Amino acid sequence: MMSVFEYAEDMNKTVSEILKKCKELGIDAYEEEDMLDDEAITLLDNVFANEEETTYEENLEDIEVVVDNQVIDNDKVINKQKLKKKTDNAKKTNVNAKKEFANKKKEMYKNKEKLMSNTSTLNENIIVYKENMTVSELASLLNVSGTELVKKLFSLGVMATLNNSISYENAEILVLDYGKELKSEETTSVVNFEKLEIVDDEKDLLPRPAVVTIMGHVDHGKTTLLDTIKNTNVAEGEAGGITQAISAYQVNYEGKIITFIDTPGHAAFTEMRARGAGITDIVIIIVAADDGVMPQTKEAIDHAKAAGVPILVAINKIDKPDANPDRVLQELAEYGLTPEEWGGDTIVTRISAKQGIGIPELLENILLVSEMEEYKANPNRYAVGTVIEARLDKSLGPVVSVLVQNGTLRLGDPVVVGHAVGKVRTLKNDKGQDLTEAIPSMPVEITGLNETPSSGDRFMAFESEKEAKKIAEQRKEQAKALANAPKQAVSLDDLFAQIQEGNKEINVIIKADVNGSAEAVKNSLEKIEVEDVRVKVIRSSVGAITESDIVLAKASNAIIIGFNVRPNNQIKDKAKESGVDIRLYNIIYKAVEEMEAAMKGMLDPIFEEKVLGTAEVRQLFKFSKVGIIAGSYITDGIVKRDAKARIIRDGVVVFDGSINSLQRGKDAVKEVKKGLECGITIENYTDIKVSDVIEAYEMVEVKR
Repeated sequence: MMSVFEYAEDMNKTVSEILKKCKELGIDAYEEEDMLDDEAITLLDNVFANEEETTYEENLEDIEVVVDNQVIDNDKVINKQKLKKKTDNAKKTNVNAKKEFANKKKEMYKNKEKLMSNTSTLNENIIVYKENMTVSELASLLNVSGTELVKKLFSLGVMATLNNSISYENAEILVLDYGKELKSEETTSVVNFEKLEIVDDEKDLLPRPAVVTIMGHVDHGKTTLLDTIKNTNVAEGEAGGITQAISAYQVNYEGKIITFIDTPGHAAFTEMRARGAGITDIVIIIVAADDGVMPQTKEAIDHAKAAGVPILVAINKIDKPDANPDRVLQELAEYGLTPEEWGGDTIVTRISAKQGIGIPELLENILLVSEMEEYKANPNRYAVGTVIEARLDKSLGPVVSVLVQNGTLRLGDPVVVGHAVGKVRTLKNDKGQDLTEAIPSMPVEITGLNETPSSGDRFMAFESEKEAKKIAEQRKEQAKALANAPKQAVSLDDLFAQIQEGNKEINVIIKADVNGSAEAVKNSLEKIEVEDVRVKVIRSSVGAITESDIVLAKASNAIIIGFNVRPNNQIKDKAKESGVDIRLYNIIYKAVEEMEAAMKGMLDPIFEEKVLGTAEVRQLFKFSKVGIIAGSYITDGIVKRDAKARIIRDGVVVFDGSINSLQRGKDAVKEVKKGLECGITIENYTDIKVSDVIEAYEMVEVKR
């Protein structure tokens, strides 16, 4: 069903025209809000299609009159018969297209009845666990006595009464004992459709195209490669060109479809993954043969590895005189991507995106991986997927590019996108062509939402508009509650609880001052093993902690270990906002000790560092008796005399000691607040430089 207004928008007609036609056909519709059922829509479609044909017949005479009246100049003769033939063909083509679209629409509404519900009924063997569930509530769901469960818990060494809450882990053990399966509420609630566990019957699954993302260092040829692939597709006879409005498109190679997503960079790719939008099946890392593996290439490899998807490598610019693909292979192997030709499992293709060399081989390799991975989806359910990008159009309202990942999205479907809600008013493919439906792995552009969603938002289609609006409202309320709650990914403090929940891999990002330190910390942490739980270092690099590290940590649920480095205030705020735990050390065994203790759940009360304030060195004064005095400006907090202090240069700690003296003018002072200038001397350190940051801190005893 759809309203008169929505139908008028779809048919590019006015509401008055639709209402007039409804009156003629005896359809009960008198205002733009009135709903048209499937039968009425089909009837109107056919009538308008027939009228289109009549209009062409009438216009043909006008064209002939123009031809008769046209002046013949310089022996140029207009062939009236040819023009009439062309006009006839255009008329037939256009009318046929209209009829085909109307028939597809009619078929679409019939097929909607066949769709499976998103809120699939849970079978009787599944018990849904709610937060703070009591022993009594679990007993009721299992249809057993509460006393029986209390006895079972006692045998497990857990003392509990009927009104005590039971942990997910203990509930899972009890539920298994009764031959049932425990699932958390968030994986069974359609409100949290990002986490909704959709289990399709194997017989309903059909092959779908692979979704591919290309990443790499700037200027290594990503854009040229994407353009060449697009042009190859057009050259193969695809009707129409690829529009630039949607940053995702499909190509047909050897009769098989491949979907490409054009993300602006690896940070955006991981930001989407951090929001639960695992849209990519295959990542292609592009490396220039003359440049080799660069810093951004390394980051792209880290992000792709963390996503856990197959990685293909395209060595580009092999046509350049200074190209050295063998050096690239060597560098790739150093970063854990050993080429197949060297006995590894990474498929490497040598290409020239500019010349079109090796492009067919690259596409063949994508199809090969697709075949091996057997990507499948169920088209016979309401659609779920992800927003690629969204914009606000003055006349159309929110215009949203989405990737359908499972199910079929149909014209007129009520959808919830993030917190937005609406009905799919228009549905266009990457070539700007109108569609009636979009199947899995297809990128499409839709309109009809009440607000503009964000890139990475998930969407789900529903059976009725009423249901969609209710879900959207619940999601908004949930979002407000979450905004006020503290954000937390994973930290050392709750590591033991994570392990108890079955997490067998602890993701860690290491940032250190020098390569030797980074390698030493990495090797030490990877040797730790507590009850089959291991530390997995997903990135290890030199330099200050960056925003890219925070994004990756958030997406991968990782802890950041900093060795002799310090994050600035902006990075600290970003980490806090993202719920990412940053741990800083200057002794390797301390990092190992804490990690091991956290994994065993044996962390003792510790002294926690409390940063008092920071000062920026703006001028240096040298005195023979005192030494170097750093003329400084307090940029944050407060700096105290005798506080501990570290000197930070370009995000790296160069010295850690204590503040020896503080001076304002000629007077020695105990402390200096933000916004004031002062002179600072550091105990046993004279190699201070202008622009260095002095971070004052103290150690406070805290209980975990």
